[in-house]
Amino acid sequence: MARSRRVGGALRRAASLAGVVPFVLYVAVFLGIPLATVVAGAFRDGAGRFTLGNVRASLTSPQYTDAFGQSLLLAAWTSVVGAVFGVWLAYAVVTAREGGVLRRVVSTASGVLAYFGGVPLAFAFIAALGQTGLTTRWLQSAGVDLYAAGFRIDSITGIGLAYVYFQIPLMVILVTPALEGLRPQWREAAQNLGASAWGYWRHVGIPVLAPAVLGATLLLFGNAFAAYATALALVNGTIPLVPSQIQAALGGNVLVGQENVGLALGLDMVVVIAALMVGYALLQRRATRWLT
Repeated sequence: MARSRRVGGALRRAASLAGVVPFVLYVAVFLGIPLATVVAGAFRDGAGRFTLGNVRASLTSPQYTDAFGQSLLLAAWTSVVGAVFGVWLAYAVVTAREGGVLRRVVSTASGVLAYFGGVPLAFAFIAALGQTGLTTRWLQSAGVDLYAAGFRIDSITGIGLAYVYFQIPLMVILVTPALEGLRPQWREAAQNLGASAWGYWRHVGIPVLAPAVLGATLLLFGNAFAAYATALALVNGTIPLVPSQIQAALGGNVLVGQENVGLALGLDMVVVIAALMVGYALLQRRATRWLT
């Protein structure tokens, strides 16, 4: 009897593991093999010999350091703007009447717009805010000339506006569960103890939400840092960003002997994203102490 139970338990464990096999194979083929290729190629020259020159060039060459600076700056301000407006919008949704129009519309729109990017988003912004775009012409008729004031859709500001378009709804999706985790009993207890509304948020609400909000902001940062198609369609590589530099390097637009610099740049991006994911995991672990 004991042996049959052990055999049955082993079969159940094997069956549960068998269900994971397709996912493991999928991750290995579409993530593991490309990652191994990038890491191995970053330390090889054109002849296949080991070298640190590619990584050194990716970290010291002015064109690449400038690209990293631009990408980090763009990711920083778009993630902060997306986080601020995303938290505000998510709070409005959470405090709205359950089942009401606002909650349904914002939740549905966030689920769609958070993943609306690439060339279609770039085309939409060009059609709206390009030099002859509909919004640009409407503002000109109202006496506001964006381009005379120095704005251009094919600038770092134009790219940032396009990124914010999907950063805000993504923040709504990420932070809504944390806001819903704030228990009404905590506010009631704070009020019974004489705390004001600001006192409640200062000593209870903000400390509880901070790890979840900061973790979501890190995800927004990584999302903007790695975005590629929207920026390429808007500026066609005229503004140095790391993804566009990788595309140029892999396309052969490099010096002789630096054929694998694009892979080194990819490795640099992997390191940045990995650091963000570690920070996100640590913050999420802290957030779950209160919100579970």
